[in-house]
Amino acid sequence: MFGQRLRLARKRAGLSMQSLAQQMTPQVTAQAISKYESGKMMPSSAVLVGLGKALDVSLDFLMSAQVEALDGLEFRKHSRTSARDRAKAEAVVIDSLERYLAIEEILELSPPVDAFRDVRSDSVATEADIDDKADALRNVWQLGMDPIPSLCALLEDKGIKVIVGDLPDRINGLACDVLREGKRVAEAVVVSEHANVERKRFTLAHELAHRIIHSTGNPAIKLEVAMNRFAGAFLVPAKSLLEETGAARRRVTYHEIIRLKHTYGVSAAAMLMRLGQVGILRPASVQHAFATFARSWRKDEPEPIGGRRGFAAFEKPRRFEQLVWRAVGEELISPVRAATLLNQSLAAVEQQISGPPHQ
Repeated sequence: MFGQRLRLARKRAGLSMQSLAQQMTPQVTAQAISKYESGKMMPSSAVLVGLGKALDVSLDFLMSAQVEALDGLEFRKHSRTSARDRAKAEAVVIDSLERYLAIEEILELSPPVDAFRDVRSDSVATEADIDDKADALRNVWQLGMDPIPSLCALLEDKGIKVIVGDLPDRINGLACDVLREGKRVAEAVVVSEHANVERKRFTLAHELAHRIIHSTGNPAIKLEVAMNRFAGAFLVPAKSLLEETGAARRRVTYHEIIRLKHTYGVSAAAMLMRLGQVGILRPASVQHAFATFARSWRKDEPEPIGGRRGFAAFEKPRRFEQLVWRAVGEELISPVRAATLLNQSLAAVEQQISGPPHQ
């Protein structure tokens, strides 16, 4: 376990074994680092501290065993994403999950029930099947056809670990299974903290699709395209959208698209695509829009959802933090431990425990 973590941290830092050895205090050789990574030797306490400092990772990250491995990693990424970017994202996820699983263990929480048991699918053959799968999930989870206020809250309620982390710019999100002793102990969905709320919601829905659909079963439909289709269908159900706009429109105005994106919490580009998928707009009309007034929408979001109201206020994971404060209140962990888990200063944690100072 230690060797795997050390290798991941080194790749995240973009260092060769020789480069890491040169940055170490106390000094070690590249051969020693190779033996650490292969499990043939363990470092002394002083060297362990030096490795953490040189790689800018905590000793908990290097030594903890809550997360043995991340399985089934599915990245939502740019085509030019590097191995270093993927390693950095994986390290961010492992660090967050180590703390998450640690607090669940302290509170002796039971593992969640598989919320996807009745809707998982090995493959989908058509775009209509993808939409049907999204509607089926809404039905199983009793969501109706209304807009979903918070994807974060929904997924956390279904037992998924939701993490908003400092991912590399070229990675928007990922989904994975968390393994310990060869067994799956959790499922996680991760989104970048740098994304706007529209992208976060779509990425969460996209990564949710990876938890449900394993392949398309149709060479004509690429897996990532299918995941995007599911995300659009889950966030903007066809029946609901048709009631909003009517069927077979020759044109949908800019004003309507902006209203709809704020209603459902998706980007203007995603809404325009969804209008075409449902058949409200013809494919030629969608193509014309992206070639003219909507040309910049994939890069620059028009009239973004902002402030601390509506979707922007709700789209934040809260369960991990709530569990930490519960453990503090039950005196199962100290304020120092809480500060470490929350990545906050001890002073900030102590103020949250006792409240603001009395005047």
